[in-house]
Amino acid sequence: MDKRKPLGGGVDISGEVSSGLGRAHIFMAQPHYQEQFKQVLGIGAWPGTLNVDLTGESLVRFAALRNAAGMESKELDEGVREEAAELDVSYIEAHRIHGFERDGRSFGGATAFLANIAREDDEQNRLDCAVLIPDLTRHVAVMEVIASAFLREALDLSDGDRVIVSCSVLASSNA
Repeated sequence: MDKRKPLGGGVDISGEVSSGLGRAHIFMAQPHYQEQFKQVLGIGAWPGTLNVDLTGESLVRFAALRNAAGMESKELDEGVREEAAELDVSYIEAHRIHGFERDGRSFGGATAFLANIAREDDEQNRLDCAVLIPDLTRHVAVMEVIASAFLREALDLSDGDRVIVSCSVLASSNA
């Protein structure tokens, strides 16, 4: 019997928008990834990610998603790792994005969780997105979000603005 605590209904993760290294477009624009994003999102993804810095309970919830994606988070505080291990997020469907090799260069895989995103001060204006957890990343306290739209423009976001990302529950078995 699984003794982990289910979060129920979905997983809400709040954080602060931040600038990344500006390198995600190199990966996001790859046709192999875009084809898979179309399958997951139903449409191609904007060639970039929105970075969201996480702390507190949101970091714990993100670490639980990382665990579900098979990613270790050794860099996180032991207390955060232990709390994340106690959360059951198995009811949220994980979508595998497969890596590939091109011209002798390896492009790693990732796991995506369907979600929607909104500014914390305007939760009625939500956009479909996915939380993307790359297999190879230095981000353990930064969540990367992908969408068909350029999220900074679509939600009028700047560094320091707060957003809420709500991950969807598992699709029905009829899907």
